[in-house]
Order: sequence, then structure tokens, then C-alpha cells
Amino acid sequence: MLYVIKVNYEQLLDRAFAELPSLSAEKSDFQIPLADSLVQGNKTIVKNIDQIADKARRDKSEIAKYLTRELAAPVSLTAHGMEISAKVNANTLNEKIKRFFVAYVICKECGKPDTRMEGRDRGYVNIICEACGARYTVKSY
Repeated sequence: MLYVIKVNYEQLLDRAFAELPSLSAEKSDFQIPLADSLVQGNKTIVKNIDQIADKARRDKSEIAKYLTRELAAPVSLTAHGMEISAKVNANTLNEKIKRFFVAYVICKECGKPDTRMEGRDRGYVNIICEACGARYTVKSY
């Protein structure tokens, strides 16, 4: 015996929307890490560059390249961390790292940090969000 149940479309939509998870709670757990920096003479050493790179899901050489351009000072990677050949205030350094995350890590569509970079071409790079599938192009650093 075959039973046919008639359910109207609006009831199905209401049931589907009721089972969707809330998106606002998912964004709140991501925090941009603060730089643990130390000024020694005319140099600034960032000790936790590995933690920052892991959180960004980027290579630390990419972050160093970005900071070289932003701070107008040579940046090198050492066994102790990242060394900037200039005295850099901790607030300034954290602001530059925050700008890196906003421009190259956090998705502009969904606000999640689950992105990857592809295809550097003619001064631009493609950012692809693995959470929502958004694709956009930004100027390379």
C-alpha cells in the first residue's frame, strides 16, 4: 500500500529554515593574534611569527614580504623569529598585521579566515574562500 502525504511548499521551507545553524556564533571565535615583539637597538624582533603565520594559513615569508613593503624596512626571517631592521612600535606592528589579515586572509563575503591564495599574475592575486566559495582578486604585495 502506498500512502501519499500532501505537504505544501511553505511548510517545507519553514521546516528547512528552522533546522539551519546560526551564522553569527561561528564568526566570533577567530581572533587576529597580537605580535610578541621586542626592540633591540635599531631592530625589532617578532618572536611569535610562526603562530601568526599558522593562524593566517600563510607562509611566514609572505607576511615578511608584506611587512617589508608596509614598514619600508628590510624584514628577514631568523631562527628566533622575524627581524625588522627598524624600531617599530608594537601598536604600529599590530595594525599592519591586522591590515594583512583583513586584505589577504579574511573573506570579504562571509568574514571567515578559511581562504587560500592562487595565481599571482601581473601584480594581482586571487583569494578563494573555502567556506563559502567566494572568489575575488586583490592587488598583490
